[in-house]
Amino acid sequence: TVESMDYPDIAAAVARAVAAGDADLGIIACGTGVGVSMAANKVDGVRAALCSFEYHAKMAREHNDANVCCVGARVIGPELAKAIVSTFVTTEFSGVDRHARRRDKIMALESSSRAGE
Repeated sequence: TVESMDYPDIAAAVARAVAAGDADLGIIACGTGVGVSMAANKVDGVRAALCSFEYHAKMAREHNDANVCCVGARVIGPELAKAIVSTFVTTEFSGVDRHARRRDKIMALESSSRAGE
């Protein structure tokens, strides 16, 4: 059996490494991927995406400039997980104006939440 662990600790460590620039991208897994994505997104500068399909990973990177990929080990198989991660790390942000504008609006939510707006 696999020993239980507190996935927010792992998610925070990966997210902080990405936010600090120590890593370009992060990959995190838990049972469903939901918990780690919620935890990682609490770290300023992180855009974590829960990816259950390769298309999610492609769009998360290309359109949202996601920098952390979260996968669910209990809900997808190992081959699909590998394909998702491969797609995530090889897809670049498109940089198209509308996508950059939307990414910037997402990131602005961090500062507006701290300011109580």
